[in-house]
Amino acid sequence: EYEIILKWDPSNSHDNAHDGYTGEVLIDCYRLNGEQLWRINLGKNIRAGAHYTQFMVYDLDNDGKAEVVMRTADGSIDGKGNIIGDATADYREPGEMYTPRKRKGDTRTPEPRLRNQGRIFKGKEYLTVFSGMTGEALQSIDYIPQRNELRGWGDNRANRSDRFLACIAYLDGIHPSVVMCRGYYTRTVLAAFNWDGKNLTNSWTFDTNEPGNENFAGQGNHNLRVADIDGDGCDEIVYGSMTVDHNGKGLYSTGMGHGDALHLTQFDPSNPRLQIWACHENKKDGSTFRDAATGKVIFQLPHHTDVGRCMAADIAPTHPGVEMWSARSEGIRNIKGEIVAPKVKKLPMNMAVWWDGDLLREMLDKNIISKYNWRVETCTPLVTFEGTAGNNGTKSNPCLQGDIIGDWREEVLLRTTDNTALRLYVSTVPTEYRFHTFLEDPVYRISIATQNVGYNQPTQPGFYFGPDLKGVFRGYRLKQK
Repeated sequence: EYEIILKWDPSNSHDNAHDGYTGEVLIDCYRLNGEQLWRINLGKNIRAGAHYTQFMVYDLDNDGKAEVVMRTADGSIDGKGNIIGDATADYREPGEMYTPRKRKGDTRTPEPRLRNQGRIFKGKEYLTVFSGMTGEALQSIDYIPQRNELRGWGDNRANRSDRFLACIAYLDGIHPSVVMCRGYYTRTVLAAFNWDGKNLTNSWTFDTNEPGNENFAGQGNHNLRVADIDGDGCDEIVYGSMTVDHNGKGLYSTGMGHGDALHLTQFDPSNPRLQIWACHENKKDGSTFRDAATGKVIFQLPHHTDVGRCMAADIAPTHPGVEMWSARSEGIRNIKGEIVAPKVKKLPMNMAVWWDGDLLREMLDKNIISKYNWRVETCTPLVTFEGTAGNNGTKSNPCLQGDIIGDWREEVLLRTTDNTALRLYVSTVPTEYRFHTFLEDPVYRISIATQNVGYNQPTQPGFYFGPDLKGVFRGYRLKQK
């Protein structure tokens, strides 16, 4: 039976780029009947915002029960009321007054301002494993890497140093590891850990400061993907524009830098290789479609702006494989990079979901599921979840989206607009197709585990799924194409 692990952000949470005190970050556990099992309070020394707390929930020691792993600090309180580290420590900066430089042509004298208030520049950081049953802290070790000198991460305000990602990966092909990550604009560090039920051990650390890794610096996204991309039976970590091999060695770097969205799946039903569709922020590379194993670009759509969104989903049966689009793609593209729908308007590009009865995917944005009509190149609402709201501002994500109940279609978990309840929505549309749960696919299962990292991305399996798929049961007859 699943439980919900829910992260509460206070109303005064802040992006890393902004100063200010924040409230405390809470991690709750709820049964599906609404009963609260426990609460973890990360305390005053963990700042609240989308980039600070990446929490991994997974059965790491194969005992049939999930653990919860995240970064903690002095003053964090576990689900049993036990305090981690020094309960009296307060590392929040009080702030300092400064007068901004007078801009050229400005006749007014700049007003003094307060800067760095509420930021955290020092203090111990831990990596803690919590029991999923009770929320009790089972072990805390030093977080890898510690922040140390802020300048080494790109600035002196903890904007670059306090950017975190995390994932689950089967690095040996057998056992799940948790990988905790720090930095993506400049220095980048990924540290892999194993939990055997008693001890948390660091199996490897990848650091772009190490000789030979220089080309991997500054390539991280606000999200990441995990899959066995090279067919060796072990998972690799696609960290934006670069990839780290299962052994902690750099596999390749495209050099295209940071981006906000990343999609990995089998796009082409005739080609078993995994591919990646990504957008870039550098006002040059635009959007790219590449081979996941080698980084070789299959096609690229350069652009002189920050391309902040892109989406990949099989939404039309008239073209083979998964369709792609971005904020600057000039319409919908097929797997060859050709424009197949140039005039479509208001096509959502935040999330996707398998909701209705066919094999095509629908779009999920805010609290609305929309269906693309390829005949007239329009997108129309299919269902609206009244009284609910999305998260993360313009990203408009649900709390969770994925195959939770266990057929192949996906459910949507949303918060009510007044934040008093969570609602789990299940499709009531009949389907003629029978397929095993997506959770049996490791790429898909890990994509759920990492969905809440940074800027949420939709689930995606490690195989092609859509109207070109062969061997899906339709009723009691095997449908072949």
